[in-house]
Amino acid sequence: MGAGEDSRVTLRVRMSAHDAHYGGGLVDGARILGLFGDVATELLIRHDGDEGLFARYESVEFVAPVRAGDFIEASGTLVRIGTTSREMTFEARKVIAARPDLGPSAADLLEEPVVVVRARGTCVVPKANQRRIASR
Repeated sequence: MGAGEDSRVTLRVRMSAHDAHYGGGLVDGARILGLFGDVATELLIRHDGDEGLFARYESVEFVAPVRAGDFIEASGTLVRIGTTSREMTFEARKVIAARPDLGPSAADLLEEPVVVVRARGTCVVPKANQRRIASR
């Protein structure tokens, strides 16, 4: 798969107090996996013209904590195209960190984004639903 416009997607989202699930404003890792699902959906629509179905994660690695107020950039790349399967890699990076220790609305733009989650997964688009692939 080349590095064309259909092969990579990035979303940026602020984690809210509603996303905090644990003490200290810690966000549940499932919230990030939900972002990966949204990224996968967009990748499939761009590639196939259909949302497809998320079949499985081959790997998920939680690398650093995410807290309410952090801005997360979730991206995904199509890395393998099968007859109906679409393999993807995902990465979520913290690009702005909340700083509640400095004040209730303090935050820092990070010079270098911090990787918080990495994953690899497979989605499926039934052949009958692959509207865009025939035009390539």
